[in-house]
Amino acid sequence: MAKQLDYHTIREIFTRFQEADAAPVGELDHVNAYTLVVAVALSAQATDVGVNKATKELFKIADTPEKMLALGEEAVIEHIKTIGLYRNKAKNVIKLSRILVEEYGGTVPNSRAALVSLPGVGRKTANVVLNMWWHYPAQAVDTHIFRVGNRSGICPGKDVDAVERAIEDNIPVDFQQHAHHWLILHGRYHCKARKPLCGTCIIRDLCAFEEKNL
Repeated sequence: MAKQLDYHTIREIFTRFQEADAAPVGELDHVNAYTLVVAVALSAQATDVGVNKATKELFKIADTPEKMLALGEEAVIEHIKTIGLYRNKAKNVIKLSRILVEEYGGTVPNSRAALVSLPGVGRKTANVVLNMWWHYPAQAVDTHIFRVGNRSGICPGKDVDAVERAIEDNIPVDFQQHAHHWLILHGRYHCKARKPLCGTCIIRDLCAFEEKNL
């Protein structure tokens, strides 16, 4: 775990991220808040590419909780069986859809507490939905952010909750809205787990990682 970087270094890092990509977006396909919740819930232990393939046809016929319930669990399984843990995920999709219909009038709630009460929706999923749909600066810490945060010193922490707090505490407010997307994309395409592309990294001179590759 690298030492926490100072304010000025972090500001320069995010200035560079912003200059490279002013408005980063998530890579999960969705058409509304409901399909975003489902897509993020399905993405656990699966790639965004794999989830998008699985939901391409599903969301054409079931883009509301009412339509998903009408479709039924077995039909959902047929659509998503190419992704990991598909049976349990299909069960959760049906359960959360029923709760949305019965308790929220078919509308996705926009508080973290209400979201995490839904089956298959944890804090990370809730934060993604709050950030991407309602533009609230929630920080969804996945394996990429955890790695980048600890390697670089941008937001080090011993667990995902600590890294989430480090992002909120140390990254300047004007960068908070897009912070988790910049960090995810940097981890996915540059600061990779096994072979980080340090030689072409735009923050190489600011990063605290001691084992940089040339």
